[in-house]
Amino acid sequence: MAMAMASSISLCFFTLFALHSSFLILAHSVAGASEPEEFVVALDHSNFTDFVSKLDFLIVSFYTPRCGHCKKLAPEYEKSANILSKHNPPLTLAKVNILDEANTGLAGSKGVISMKIVRDGGKVVQEYKGPEVADGIVEYVKRQYGPASVEINTLEAAQKFISDKKIGIVGIFPQFSGEEFDNYTIVAKKLRPTEEFFHTSDAKLLPRGESSVTGPLVRLFKPFDELFVDTQDFDVDALEKFVEKSIVPTVTVLDGDPNNQRLVNNFMLNANSKVMLFINFSSEIAASFKYKYHELAKLYKGDSFSFLMVDIDAGSHALKQFGVKDDQLPAILILNVRVKYLKTNVEPDQISSWLKKYKNGELQPFIKSEPIPEHNDEPVKVVVAHTFNDTVINSGKNVLLELCAPVSKNCKEFAPTLNGVAISYKSDPNVVIATFNPLENDLVHGEFEIWGFPSVYFKSATGNILPYEGYDTKEDITDFIEKNRSKADDKHNDSNLKDEL
Repeated sequence: MAMAMASSISLCFFTLFALHSSFLILAHSVAGASEPEEFVVALDHSNFTDFVSKLDFLIVSFYTPRCGHCKKLAPEYEKSANILSKHNPPLTLAKVNILDEANTGLAGSKGVISMKIVRDGGKVVQEYKGPEVADGIVEYVKRQYGPASVEINTLEAAQKFISDKKIGIVGIFPQFSGEEFDNYTIVAKKLRPTEEFFHTSDAKLLPRGESSVTGPLVRLFKPFDELFVDTQDFDVDALEKFVEKSIVPTVTVLDGDPNNQRLVNNFMLNANSKVMLFINFSSEIAASFKYKYHELAKLYKGDSFSFLMVDIDAGSHALKQFGVKDDQLPAILILNVRVKYLKTNVEPDQISSWLKKYKNGELQPFIKSEPIPEHNDEPVKVVVAHTFNDTVINSGKNVLLELCAPVSKNCKEFAPTLNGVAISYKSDPNVVIATFNPLENDLVHGEFEIWGFPSVYFKSATGNILPYEGYDTKEDITDFIEKNRSKADDKHNDSNLKDEL
């Protein structure tokens, strides 16, 4: 089953805001002496551990050959592998086909499309969080291969590494040794997939901040708010939290400017509750809203909130996901994991009281749902957000659930197969074959994620939830159901057995 394009918080944000560029997939191998040389190394469960153990560094992409996104990105990955093979020393890009269940779990892949940075013979595995075009991949991989923190010892180096348009973290040390330097290096190694770390013994080389300090001190440069911030707390956890907090602006702006995309990524990946204001930046009320929203963000910033302001031209697709129309703007949204709270036609002075109600648990979550079908007697049952719990989670039945959008070509091609499976189970009261459209309904259960259309899951009568990753044939799907199904009363019997014991 094709699986692509992850959604870490929800489908609409990580797809429509294009925040997650970590799933770079590979070229499909074609055997034959006449074919051009392939530079991406194909690995599987039989040779993965041995191959990885011999290398200090490599990139591994976990893919499915039938995934459309994978096919699109494959040439970029292959081109990068070619270039990096000529690096001194050569740098390796590898691939693993996760359609083979035996490959599940390699480098912590969990059987889903992902890309990993593998270090120290497999002892350290990190998520790849770089670009998805060849030049960007090459630059990112070279930086990941080099030292976690780069020394700045000349003015030219400082001008090269510390830019007015990007984030840079610099450790200032009288000498590059000792507990503070070691802890700084630990944090640099952990956060290097997304952040750039440097160190120097001469603060006079740096563009901003007190130049007479000798350290130990960490100075984080950023293109927003106060432009730089310092800390002398070298506890590893405290230093990591300092970085994570400092790289998110008081108010992040999504306005179509590519220079802001990295900051939007930081906003979305931050663990705070996310407050988002959707407004027309060219409207007469925009200036008043921006000022009051910024003041509110400063007031609440230390209270586990992060704030985003979205111009409707850049966020129109996201607005459609919530059914918000232009005449309902400005609109404000709070996103907490998978739970949303939405208010339309909001006034500037209403935002603060709305946040207080949220903190006090006085708001009702916003759940987007299609109407409950009046007639739902087809072999494949339609599930909407308002019926999801009753039909899937708490049904006490074995449920094969398709997450799919009717407009998707893949979903249209898969429909006859799913219908055939449903017909074969029509007389079985303990098996339900269902479909759910995540473009028109909120999917608020964390066990289900969208990895492409269609994504298929099986929930047994006893509550076990498994993704289906096999071929889209009636026979394979039926075998999967029979292998994993359970009786509706198994859960009751298990409970009685525990009571007796």
